[in-house]
Amino acid sequence: MNSRVLFRSLSASALAAALLLTGCSSADSGSQAEAVTVHDAWVKAADADMTAAFARLVNTGSGAARLLSATSPASADVEIHEVVDNVMRTKDDGVVIPARGEIELQPGGDHLMLIDLGEPLTPGTDVEIVATFEDGSRLPITAQVRDFAGADENYAPDAHAEHGSHESHG
Repeated sequence: MNSRVLFRSLSASALAAALLLTGCSSADSGSQAEAVTVHDAWVKAADADMTAAFARLVNTGSGAARLLSATSPASADVEIHEVVDNVMRTKDDGVVIPARGEIELQPGGDHLMLIDLGEPLTPGTDVEIVATFEDGSRLPITAQVRDFAGADENYAPDAHAEHGSHESHG
């Protein structure tokens, strides 16, 4: 075997090994949902109508992850909302979890709105939510239902507000 053929063979092997090692990190090469972990997910207890879900979302990946939508068997619809100047409104472009960063879905800020509840959500029970990311990947979330008075946020529609623009009294 001449030295030129040996060099090409070694170079091809080194390249294949490098590509194989690069592909081993699921957070960097996998889906957005695989890169996101959920901490302290919870939902405000509610008797009817609507309520909100909160959590800390951590992105361990090297690229941003955009949460675009969610579903839950507990409600007819789930929307991503934000509160700005005490006005709640939908975030049609979702929320971005920066690469190797985190966001907090919290009362008075960004949150998931569970609309048209099928039945009352009582403290101590769990609610299943499935978050969908920009790349189409999905992340199942189990959120505990909790009593929460907080800053007296009102996650029910204001009588005069249009859909997508609910007032938050916080």
